[in-house]
Amino acid sequence: MTNKCLLVIDDDDGVREIIQISLEAAAGWQVLTASSGREGLQVAANQQPDAILLDVMMPNMDGAETFRRLQASPETAPIPTILLTAKAKMSEQQQYMNLGVTGIITKPFEALNLVNQIQKILNW
Repeated sequence: MTNKCLLVIDDDDGVREIIQISLEAAAGWQVLTASSGREGLQVAANQQPDAILLDVMMPNMDGAETFRRLQASPETAPIPTILLTAKAKMSEQQQYMNLGVTGIITKPFEALNLVNQIQKILNW
């Protein structure tokens, strides 16, 4: 597998850790993490990851607002972004897709399937 770099933006320490361990162990990808939308914007601009996994429900700046700000910056707009959401309703997922995200992965997800889901969404 190619050596990809992903940024995980999630306010839940446990979720970030599970994703990081899963992606590093199963795919050999480099995983950067951020615990807030604001921190994620900085890391994305500075590190230019190949893709971003972005939690929807976060305090202060939610995933939708973080995504809008990523899209507003020429540095980060081209980075494919996958939303992580516990909202499973199709109507809610469609609203997120309408924002222009690359894909959606619903929580809870299976750590073992996460790499496959990401590869499928990003055509890696």
